[in-house]
Amino acid sequence: MQRQGFDSEKYIEEQSQHILERINKGECDRLYLEFGGKLVHDKHAMRVLPGFDENAKIKLLQKLKDQAEIVICIYSGDIINSKTRQDFGITYDLEVLRLIDIFRKHDLKINSVVVTRYEDSPAVNKFINRLERRDIKTYKHYYTKGYPTDVDTIVSEEGYGVNPYIEMTKPLAVITGPGGGSGKLATCLSQLYHEFKRGRHARYAKFETFPIWNLPVKHPVNIAYEAATADLRDVNMLDSFHMEAYGQMAVNYNRDLEAFPVVKRIIEKITGSSEYQSPTDMGVNRVGFCIYDDEAVQEAARQEIIRRFMIAKCDYKKGKISEEALERSELLMKEVNADEEDRKVVAPAREYAEVKRRMDKKYANVVVMALEMPDGSIVTGRSSHRTVAAAAAVLNGVKKLAGIDDEVYVISPNVFEDIQDLKGNVLHHDRISLNLEETLTALCISAETNPCASAAAEQLAKLQGCKAHCTAILSDRDEQTLRSMGIDVTCDPEYVTTNLYFA
Repeated sequence: MQRQGFDSEKYIEEQSQHILERINKGECDRLYLEFGGKLVHDKHAMRVLPGFDENAKIKLLQKLKDQAEIVICIYSGDIINSKTRQDFGITYDLEVLRLIDIFRKHDLKINSVVVTRYEDSPAVNKFINRLERRDIKTYKHYYTKGYPTDVDTIVSEEGYGVNPYIEMTKPLAVITGPGGGSGKLATCLSQLYHEFKRGRHARYAKFETFPIWNLPVKHPVNIAYEAATADLRDVNMLDSFHMEAYGQMAVNYNRDLEAFPVVKRIIEKITGSSEYQSPTDMGVNRVGFCIYDDEAVQEAARQEIIRRFMIAKCDYKKGKISEEALERSELLMKEVNADEEDRKVVAPAREYAEVKRRMDKKYANVVVMALEMPDGSIVTGRSSHRTVAAAAAVLNGVKKLAGIDDEVYVISPNVFEDIQDLKGNVLHHDRISLNLEETLTALCISAETNPCASAAAEQLAKLQGCKAHCTAILSDRDEQTLRSMGIDVTCDPEYVTTNLYFA
């Protein structure tokens, strides 16, 4: 098991306490709280801060639910370009729908969805129609005239005044989105403008996770944040504004530092004064105070930096990122003196594939997956005419956990043959080897009559949190299934086949 180093309960308590302090400080009718990072299923934080509850933020909001309502922002360009959330492999517009479902499940009030920097395009309008026809209130916000230099125009009827006011009812307005660049800050400032026009006193703050302001700039956790945002070119820097105002070292990132003078001037123009002397001031971030084992956290962050580089290599192969983003990921990995094979599952997968290729020419295109078990041992699985490598590795993993001999079948060969016949002769699939999801379905069906299959199926949940590595790029279906199982997988940037469409 991974060594823990973060106190999630303390974090929830401290973070909620400091949010309440912001709401209750001075004369304030409403606090607009911009949520940076992922509000739910924050798997990056969970990976770099072992012990962090991936749903800590939603649990925190549940403590404040009587005072809070949520606005979800999405940039129209991200809808048009089908931008994808890497952790789940779904586009940002679908992520908005997923977030709405999750918030409702936790009894949190959804106020509306805001399409920021609205562009009149079929994809954007279809998204808005889809929401409104399901009774989700939507707003269109536009490019802010004069931004970023002409503050007089920004804070006027030609600037923020063009945007419709989002009707709010609670003292805490949580402004979130599917990812960075969704327009959360602009939405908060637009709302401040409209609130003060209506004679109400509102305030702005930012719920921060990364970078962690009271850790060094070059701490692996902060470098892991740079690795996660390599395509956005985010860079951690010392907050010079904070040093000048308070004589205290603090870490922030380039976009917040660059935007701060403008944001401060806008707030001053709207409200008459600004309570903030630095971008760090704006943040509510108690993460650094809840780390109790820095060594464990540093190692977890180092592993995340390696993981991000390996993902970047595959994304580059797929044409998703630029060469510059790939090179930046590699430089960040070298900055923490790490190498791909420091990820424990990488070398066993590559070595086993190489051994099979040397043994026989028929294994020239063999694909291997290595899976790290909860006890730290490694199992492997290779592609065959029956299953893909991911399916073989997972089957071998649960067999080991159940104490089943490697030679024992947990799925009858006849079951494989029947499903392959269906795939090839009825569904006319180009490849008939069972993918991971099909293999797990076959295992669970076999469990009804086969005690070994039943024993193996009972072990599946124990693979959550395990790491894996595959010597070829996984299919989207296998990658999604592994994510759903909670298995953290990386791949070598090689395709299984030369096919383009049927890959």
